[in-house]
Amino acid sequence: MSVRLSQAQPYALGLFRAVIGFLFACHGAAALFGILGGAMGGGTVPAGTWPGWYAAVIQLVGGTLVALGLGTRAAALIASGSMAYAYFRVHQPESLFPLQNGGEASAVFCWAFLLIVFTGPGAVALDRLFSTRADAVRLSGSRAEQARPVSV
Repeated sequence: MSVRLSQAQPYALGLFRAVIGFLFACHGAAALFGILGGAMGGGTVPAGTWPGWYAAVIQLVGGTLVALGLGTRAAALIASGSMAYAYFRVHQPESLFPLQNGGEASAVFCWAFLLIVFTGPGAVALDRLFSTRADAVRLSGSRAEQARPVSV
């Protein structure tokens, strides 16, 4: 059983990354475009307002990048930091515990994205597609250098 779970781990991480990224992007889309119920129950966040509009942009762009697995670790690090900021600046002053201050989503997203920073994108990600091509180019370049005669 343990072996089968270990073999499935990269795929489970990929699914986790995609779901967390999609949910995060939905928050940003709601705040920026008023879809899916809008920002805080309706409407949009006014463009350029601090910190709401910037947080919504990070949510939409960062969530989309994480969901696709493109620039995953960097996008997840920025997303995690934005949620830590949201928790400590917006929610934590109200009360210590997330259940009391309404910061559950911020806390969970912060830790989920931090986990993605350390575990990577998983098996199915655009990062893997591009890293495979870069590795192939790098390998072919190093083989060409090895095959080239050295002139003295």
